[in-house]
Amino acid sequence: MSEVVQAHVFVSGRVQGVGYRANTERQARHLNLQGWVRNLADGRVEAVFEGPQPQVEAMVKWCRQGPLTAKVAQIEVSYAAPQGLTSFQVRF
Repeated sequence: MSEVVQAHVFVSGRVQGVGYRANTERQARHLNLQGWVRNLADGRVEAVFEGPQPQVEAMVKWCRQGPLTAKVAQIEVSYAAPQGLTSFQVRF
């Protein structure tokens, strides 16, 4: 059993209006992760992913590329203790 971790991610570039949130939700659910994703007023996307470390790391790796329509310029990742999230959702 892998350790459960939480990653908090900020993604900048052309990441709004290109399906980044919907595709992030789809990928996170595919990896059986919990957390959330939302757009920020400054044009970035913010997300939190919780789950087994290998799946969280796979999600962070996916965020570096994003969907085909996105152009990721930068990603900031920090790690924290898991909060016991129970679902994955898009926040508005």
